[in-house]
Amino acid sequence: MTYRLSLTLLMIAMTTLADEAKDNTSYTIGYRMGSSLQPVKDEINIDALMEGITAGMNGTKPKLSAAEMNQLTQALSAKAQAASEAQQAGAGKENLATGLAFLAENGKAEGWTTTASGLQYKVLTAAEGPKPKATDTVSVHYAGTLLDGSEFDSSYKRDEPASFPLNGVIKGWTEGVQLMSVGAKYRFAIHPDMAYGPGGRPGIPPNSVLLFDVELLEIK
Repeated sequence: MTYRLSLTLLMIAMTTLADEAKDNTSYTIGYRMGSSLQPVKDEINIDALMEGITAGMNGTKPKLSAAEMNQLTQALSAKAQAASEAQQAGAGKENLATGLAFLAENGKAEGWTTTASGLQYKVLTAAEGPKPKATDTVSVHYAGTLLDGSEFDSSYKRDEPASFPLNGVIKGWTEGVQLMSVGAKYRFAIHPDMAYGPGGRPGIPPNSVLLFDVELLEIK
């Protein structure tokens, strides 16, 4: 193989890789844009959307005035927000029903105790000694999962205990950790009303029952 042929093949390979990267980048942008528009997809005309994207990328004068486009964008945002809230409300209703059914059965399981507030706990490792008050700061290791087993947070994986005022966390933790002595490890099943409720949080859907394994390391 001659040097010139080798160089030609290398240039072809580099061009192919560059084209592939451009295609993948373009696909990623398009996919994320499409995902963001999913709640209002029935309001979107794909052909007109592509026309607008092309015009915007080429710097072509828009067919509509800035005021008209702002008005339309605001109206679409309002519809997207309403659709998102309706979707979240539906998911929250379903999650709550599933969670209540789980708690009803879990409360009957061996080793589990249900407090007056509805908090459920199971002692994994017993310990004796002082227990923290709600006003204390504690240090713990913990792992939190949803009912489907997916883990949303873990101090074990970070290899760093968490420290916080006990009255500054969700109600399930404030009540539950006060039951523990240093060295104890408990498992908690926490009703949404004692966790993040209908709002949820990133990684935690609305009205989710949360499962936590908590190990009390220190009362500060």
